[in-house]
Amino acid sequence: MKNSRLSCGVAIALFLMTVTRVSAHLVAEEMSEAAKNFLASLTPEQQAKARFELMDDERKNWHFIPKDRKGLPIKEMTAAQRNLAHALLSTGMSQRGYVKAVTIMSLEQVLHDMEGAGRRFPRDAELYYVSIFGRPGAKEVWGWRVEGHHLSINFTVANGNEISATPSFMGTNPAEIREGPRKGLRVLAVEEDLGRKLVQSLTDEQRKIAIYTNAAPADIITGAERKAKVLATTGLAASRMNKDQSKLLLELVREYVYRHRPEVADHDLEKIEKAGFNKIYFAWAGGLERGEKHYYRIQGPTFLMEYDNTQNDANHIHAVWRDFENDFGDDLLRKHYDQTPHPK
Repeated sequence: MKNSRLSCGVAIALFLMTVTRVSAHLVAEEMSEAAKNFLASLTPEQQAKARFELMDDERKNWHFIPKDRKGLPIKEMTAAQRNLAHALLSTGMSQRGYVKAVTIMSLEQVLHDMEGAGRRFPRDAELYYVSIFGRPGAKEVWGWRVEGHHLSINFTVANGNEISATPSFMGTNPAEIREGPRKGLRVLAVEEDLGRKLVQSLTDEQRKIAIYTNAAPADIITGAERKAKVLATTGLAASRMNKDQSKLLLELVREYVYRHRPEVADHDLEKIEKAGFNKIYFAWAGGLERGEKHYYRIQGPTFLMEYDNTQNDANHIHAVWRDFENDFGDDLLRKHYDQTPHPK
């Protein structure tokens, strides 16, 4: 009976691995097709802006602030090209994640209305850039990025069935629109509310461990570093949470991971859980009530999620998810070059 159960368990595991690989293969195909369609619509001059070699330094030159960027901006695309750019973006995002991304873009108009003209880097919902790294194809190693103020979506595809989806950054300014026709809009409300709900659910003893300072940092600690950095193991371990608190922590982790397609997110969540859910730490800094400056991070053996809401009188959110081994597909690339002969 024991051997029978073991065989059944192995069979189920192999089946799930096969399903995951097939799902990732379909996503990779859709990404490749969408990227090819987008590139085919561009003029030679536009392609020169949008295309980079896979190992070009630009691939890791990511950021979330208004700045000069490389890539092809939406502002320089025709209506048809814009549709194809959004088609590419949608191949990587869940429905919820895509809505967040395009709504973040739309907040540039809100900032423009609040701040007026005359900025060096204007608030413009069309200053989001599409970049393709390498040659899209079912058996190729390549990547793509959609980036602008408060948004950086990075995907790397290897061997037609392996996909990296980090760094993944979303931010909002304002975090809550407080006046005008869109009053009350909070794009990253779940990231804020779940984090606060979790810290407020802790006992006094748990808070002494989870809240490591009453003063929130000015920004996410790792910024836009090219290499994901492991921070100090600070905060409350999931192993010291009760069932309801653990459930809230998992919901919060899922909110970041499931920005992306379920076929990709399922694999990423499995990796996080396989490394040990009880080894995940939740740390908080700053005030506990809405409107007070605050920060939290969730760190496990394989990943880091950072969130802050401190700027603009605690109405300006940054929320990033990093993978210590596989940001920009680094782990995928190592495996690919180890297993696939390449000419010197």
